[in-house]
Amino acid sequence: MEEITKVEGMAERIIASGKLQEAGYTFVKMAVLVIICLVVLKIVLRITRKTLAKSSFDPVLYSFIINAIKVVSIIIIITMCLGIIGVQMSTIVAVIGAAGAAIALALRDSLANIAGGVMIIITQPFKRDDFIDVGEVSGKVKEIDLFLTTLMTYDNKTITIPNGTINTSILINHSREGVRRVDCQFSIGYDSDIEKVKDVMSVVCGRNPMILREPAPIMGISEHGESAMLMDLKVWCRTDDYWTVKYYLEENIKVEFDKNGVEIPYRKLDIRVDMDGYGCRDGKKKGTSDDYT
Repeated sequence: MEEITKVEGMAERIIASGKLQEAGYTFVKMAVLVIICLVVLKIVLRITRKTLAKSSFDPVLYSFIINAIKVVSIIIIITMCLGIIGVQMSTIVAVIGAAGAAIALALRDSLANIAGGVMIIITQPFKRDDFIDVGEVSGKVKEIDLFLTTLMTYDNKTITIPNGTINTSILINHSREGVRRVDCQFSIGYDSDIEKVKDVMSVVCGRNPMILREPAPIMGISEHGESAMLMDLKVWCRTDDYWTVKYYLEENIKVEFDKNGVEIPYRKLDIRVDMDGYGCRDGKKKGTSDDYT
């Protein structure tokens, strides 16, 4: 009973001092601030999405920009709430600075990925559905997030690459230009008629409308191998038609070579045997089955 009386007395003193009302007022003010900030953030995000839809930015970058706005907004809201509680701004700045230094050391790789994402937005080395090579990885670009870029391979595998890695790696964009050159190489025998081979290649190229007439196809001997001459064939096509043209040429050139008697030689090794003085047994006639040991 005595303990209950003490608690009631303490509660009465707190109420009389006005601290409870002050805490309640602070809580209400903080709640109102958070609600207003969230409403404003929602409006800002809606305006940003509409602006991005009308801008020249690639759609693959939208999620990155939206996520960046959300992160910055959350930091601002937390800072304002701490100010309402009574934390001095100088203290907040000092805490944020110290925390930022510690976080930067602990999450330097993650921060490098964020910086890499920012550089991707600024330089725009690729866009959605571009086929790119990053190091030993290849695929079509599907999404750029705050930390990662997502690729989809032709065999439907999902690859995620840290943005920092992309920013510091050699990147090859196969889709940046509207046309690409298809390079093929064929082996022909040394006794082949080179002009006839060129005529056969020209006929095969002329049958496919995907192969551009300008620039014109290029063909010629590029190397004299040990057992064959190597003939280059270089044609131009639309980037989207690259693999279709590549497979068409590899298959149909072989078919036409066979029809026109153009040999595609395989590697050969000529062996010459000297029958005099090697491997013969004394007293045996050369050329018999017992001659060799």
